Amino acid sequence: MPKAVIFDVDGTLVDSVDLHARAWQDAFRDFGHDFPLADLRGQIGKGGDQLLPVFLSEAELEEKGKALERHRSALFKARYMDQVRGFPDVPALFERLRADGVRIALASSAKADELGHYKRVAGVDGLTDVETSSDDAEKSKPHPDIFEAALDKLGDVEPAEALVVGDSPYDAEAAGRAGIRTIGLLCGGFPEADLRRAGCIAIYADPAELLAQYGQSPLASSD
Repeated sequence: MPKAVIFDVDGTLVDSVDLHARAWQDAFRDFGHDFPLADLRGQIGKGGDQLLPVFLSEAELEEKGKALERHRSALFKARYMDQVRGFPDVPALFERLRADGVRIALASSAKADELGHYKRVAGVDGLTDVETSSDDAEKSKPHPDIFEAALDKLGDVEPAEALVVGDSPYDAEAAGRAGIRTIGLLCGGFPEADLRRAGCIAIYADPAELLAQYGQSPLASSD
């Protein structure tokens, strides 16, 4: 059994991927760019530092990247954040892990205030040991910074003693670079093939299915 499980949040614990994509689309349009929603959705899971260079040139990034990212954050909070809902059985999954003595960390590219809202929406306030947000990482996923920060906060957990649960290939890539194995969830909308290609060792539909198959999952065994 792992000593700790590190959970991504957006698309893993809360249903927010489409909402983030729409906020990015709104923000880009306000800055004179119109990108297909599907293209933007495929990049959700990265922070703005890694998403923006996919769509903007270096000159555009220099000129308006920071302002666009701030605008996106404001739009998301004003238009979409109240629509975010938690996936079923997330609190029960956390309680099962805690009953088994497994420590729980959250590792999200969200801002700290957004993360607090997500914890309430997901019903996991008081059920986590440590949490990290974009404030704790120099670079967002697929760089390993956020998972390395979570390990640092856990203190006595080696990468091989932890598992990551995430919904995007960027979670698995980042975790792999930090030496941590990843369980993939399909509820964020990324194709199973992409999750397997990125290195996920097991894949489940959502937190509810992971809980239902807990005893046969990597959560119950270090093998």
